[in-house]
Parts: sequence; C-alpha cells; structure tokens
Amino acid sequence: MNIISTLFVLLLHKTGGASDVQNQTSLFCSSLGLHYLCTQMIDNTTFDNKKVAFHTLGCKLNFAETSTIGKLLADRGAQPVQAGETPDICVVNTCSVTELANKKCRQEIRKLSRRYPDAVMVVTGCYAQLNSEEVADIEGVDIVVGNDQKAEIADFVDRWYADHEPTVKVTALKDIRQFIPSCSRGDRTRFFLKVQDGCNYYCSYCTIPRARGRSRSGRIADLAEQARRAAADGGKEIVITGVNIGDFGYDTGERFIDLLRCLDSVEGIERYRISSIEPDLLTDDVIEFCAGSKHFMPHFHIPLQSGSDEMLKLMRRHYDRQLFADKVAAIKHLIPDAFIGVDLITGMRGETPEIFEDSRSFVDSLDITRLHVFSYSERPDTMALKIPYVVDQHTKHLRTRRMMALSDRKLAAFTQKYLGTVRPVLFEHAVDDDGLMKGFTDNYLRVAVPADTRLSNTIVNVRLVEPLGHDDLIKAEIV
Repeated sequence: MNIISTLFVLLLHKTGGASDVQNQTSLFCSSLGLHYLCTQMIDNTTFDNKKVAFHTLGCKLNFAETSTIGKLLADRGAQPVQAGETPDICVVNTCSVTELANKKCRQEIRKLSRRYPDAVMVVTGCYAQLNSEEVADIEGVDIVVGNDQKAEIADFVDRWYADHEPTVKVTALKDIRQFIPSCSRGDRTRFFLKVQDGCNYYCSYCTIPRARGRSRSGRIADLAEQARRAAADGGKEIVITGVNIGDFGYDTGERFIDLLRCLDSVEGIERYRISSIEPDLLTDDVIEFCAGSKHFMPHFHIPLQSGSDEMLKLMRRHYDRQLFADKVAAIKHLIPDAFIGVDLITGMRGETPEIFEDSRSFVDSLDITRLHVFSYSERPDTMALKIPYVVDQHTKHLRTRRMMALSDRKLAAFTQKYLGTVRPVLFEHAVDDDGLMKGFTDNYLRVAVPADTRLSNTIVNVRLVEPLGHDDLIKAEIV
C-alpha cells in the first residue's frame, strides 16, 4: 500500500467519512507537492462536466487562489464556462480593502444572481470572511465560505447538490492558522506563487489582518517544487505573492532571502517578480540579491501610504519616510533601470492640508515610477476611527487626482527614458481585438507589437518606439 492510500485509510477511521478524508488528504498532499496523486483518489465525475464561472475582485493573491479553486473543481469534473454558455456554478472571490470594494462585490453577486438564477452561487474571499451574514442575506447566494475554507469549496458545492441546504462556513479569526498553497496561472501568461498569507501589522486603517488572520507561510522546499511544476507546465515568469510577503517565515523560522535564492535556482523559470513588499522588510540583502540575479526582474512594488511622518504614525506604519527614501535610493543605486511602484492613501483621518502638501512634496522628490493611489475608506472596527480630524469626500477626490497627476508625470518620464532602447519582453498568449500582442519588459513597461502567435509565452528583444496614447502602452518592434 502506498503512502497516499495508507493516509486515506488512517484518516477514514478518524473522520466522518470519505468527503472529510478527501479534503484533509488533499490539503496534506498539496503541502507535499503531491496534488496529482491525491486527485487519483477523488471521484472526478462528481460534477459531471458542470460549467463554472469565476469572478475575482481584489489583489493578485485572490486571482491565484481563484485559479486553485478552479483546479479543485476541475478535479471533480467541472469545466470553465465558455462564451455563450450558461454556468451551473458561479464562484465570486471577493475583496474588502475599502467600502467601495464591498459595494462592487455586492453588485457583482447580484448581477450574477439575476443573470444565472439557477446556478449555485458561491461567495468567498475577504468580504465573505468579514461580513458572512450580510453576504448570506443577498438573494441568490447559496454558499458563503471564508478565506480559510477556499480549498474546501468543491466539497461544499458537492454537499449543496446533495441537500440544497444553504451553507455559511467561516473560521473565527483566532483559529485561522492553515496555509493553503497556491501556484496558478489560470488564463494568464505569468504564474502566481503564493508564499505567505495573513498579516501581523494591524495598521490603523486596515481590516486585512481580520480577514486573513495571522502571518503564516509555506515551506521553501514545497514552494520550490511548485515552481518546478510551473516550469514543467510551460511557465516562464512567476510573481511571488502574499499578504505581507516580507514577513515570510514568521511561523516556520525560514527566511525570505533564502526563499529567493532557492527559487532563483529552479530551472526553466526565466523571470520572477516580487509583487509587493513592506519597506521595513525590504532588506539590503534582498535588494543586493535582486541586483545580482539574472532571474529577478528590476521591478519593485513598495507601499508607502503617506509621505508625512506624522501621518505614518497615525497609520501605525513600521517605518518613517527617511527609511523609505533610503530603500528607493539603494534600489536605484544598484538597479538603475528598476521600475518602482508605490502605494498611497489620500484623505485618511488626520490628514490636514499641511500634512497632505508635505506628503505630496516628499513623494515628488522620490525617484519612483508610478503611484497606486487610493482614497481613504473608513472601515469598521479599525483604530483610525478614533482620529478626530475627518477629510470630506470632495477633498479626498481632489487629493487623489493630484497624486494621480503626479504619477502620470513620473511614468511618462520613466517611459521617455527608454524610448529607442532594446528590452526583453515576455509576450502574453492573447491576441486582442486591436490585432496586437502585448507583454512586459523586464522593468515592467507594457509594450505592443503586431500579432504573431509564435511570440506567445516567449521572451524576445524589442525596441521601444513611442507611447500609443492609451492604457500606458508603448509601440514596439521586434529586433
């Protein structure tokens, strides 16, 4: 009897039946990189070719996890819905980073429910985790699943088909300890490798620790095996994702820099990108390693949130602006071509006109490439609600527009610098309606060339010619 069969028999004696043991065994196998063996134990005709529609809102981590959910459903016989088909199952993976995100989630759920009234409606993600009863009350919702149960969605759908009973399953915050692995491509060229989940920072404006739980990580050996499988599946680029990836190893004792070194040695993966990393966790050895690596791209995304030290204290961030400036300077010194994206929040409680101007002036002084600007959204049960100074909505929008204008200028200047130069580009699979194929340079400039399907998922050198004037695209030519 092999190890998987033995595990199945042992768990069968300790659980409520085959459905429970399949789920536990699947999670165990996934952590060991044995997903294929586990799927051999599962009846892949459970859903009998039922069609599934997926709708994902929010971060890259959500997109990675949606793709993993899709794989688990496909293991039971489900198929992704095609254009013109009616889904039997709808899975909505939600976001709750702002109140606007919550609103968009509700709109998406209601729209799908009206359009496909006979489909099983499954809602998961951060909005479902934080507001499970509110989600369950939306007409047409059948299953509400928290972040800790995403790997069990196939089981919940299976049970719904058996008894048609609505389900709400959300793990309490204090009990969220499980790391659910994910390395998925879906319909994207790049793979997204989840290395970490949860956050221990508790910034004053943020609900993510309440939605995702405490920081927890995968093991380096397991993550490297997932990267090798991505390479075997034709992957050329992996984006390293998580909630607070610089905190990798908090619960395992391993180090983020050692993860990067291990991934760098995986044969077949030509590009890695670090999706987002806190400035205080972006260590000098990580920057130096990326500078010397052929596989880690000259591209960083670093959340600043405010350029004012006073505001950073109110936000309960873990650094001051001098540290942030030093990190940017270190990157540019060692990797002059690096694209540096920066997150900002405008209009948070406590941001007086003077503080905003101070923040804007500091951001303007930085040698960065692009800003991702968010208007502050009040979130329930956050410490920021205790700050007395409130910024009105109109002022928030004006400040956001000013920061976005600053971002546009910085991106235009960065783009101009590389016009006429030759950069390597990984081209995506899709050919758009405009007859163009698109891809990203090593330093994250998005380019377009006339469609040639032979370019799909290949890295070729192109010369950047001129901005196309929309979607931040640059016209390029193959060299």
